[in-house]
Amino acid sequence: MTRDPSADSRISAEDIRRRKGGVPIVCLTAYTYPIARLLDPHVDLLLVGDSVAMVLHGHPTTLGASLEMMIAHGQAVMRGSANACVVVDMPAGSYEASPAQALASARRIVGETGCQAVKLEGGVDMASRIAAIVTEGIPVMGHIGLQPQSVEKDGGYRIKGRTQDNIAALLSDAEAVEEAGAFSVVVEGTMEAVAARLTHHISIPTIGIGASADCDGQILVIDDMVGITVDRVPKFVKEYADLRGVIADAAARYAAEVRSRAFPGPDHVFTMASGKDET
Repeated sequence: MTRDPSADSRISAEDIRRRKGGVPIVCLTAYTYPIARLLDPHVDLLLVGDSVAMVLHGHPTTLGASLEMMIAHGQAVMRGSANACVVVDMPAGSYEASPAQALASARRIVGETGCQAVKLEGGVDMASRIAAIVTEGIPVMGHIGLQPQSVEKDGGYRIKGRTQDNIAALLSDAEAVEEAGAFSVVVEGTMEAVAARLTHHISIPTIGIGASADCDGQILVIDDMVGITVDRVPKFVKEYADLRGVIADAAARYAAEVRSRAFPGPDHVFTMASGKDET
């Protein structure tokens, strides 16, 4: 059954903004209806991240995400959640060209999903895009530090904040995102002390991933967090479960029972004696 995603019951982007310096904000990615259902009671914010391109679609980077892909998964997460603030990533190529392009893409995402906000990567270079979207009443979450959409330009996933020049650039990015009107900003793959400094430097919440416990909130990719990721797990991830093992064990037991004809058993078939018409 689809849950009623009443706007009145949801945490809003403004609610998240007001959490600066308070109880840490709990965030996770979600891409599907059942995962959204399971996570919604426990989190403040669900991010429909462009990491879906890698996690569910098998692309080597997030550059495989499209606007249509993000909207489809955003719709699923909105159907499955009722309380969390839902933010949908703007995929690479949907906002960089101009403020007008960014606004058009953001309007489409919000219009077709009903999500509470969009997220885009970039600092000083993308401030005008953030401002254009915010001016039209659409909340924006920023994303600075390691930016996965720039992996090809950067020559890989490189940790930020190792040099004074880079620290200065990060501070400028944080200031630009804040001044453009973002309600929060993800800080990814950044040296711990620098991420903490960024958090204290700006007045909007920072959401860390591979950053610092001093950030105003934390986010992880759900597949990483529950131990279902089949490729390399990043250093900053803590696995809270081992679903790889659970799934492999279940599949092995199922295969054995099918091959031995133990499944389906009497409880899993329909007979006249059962008297049941429902599946």
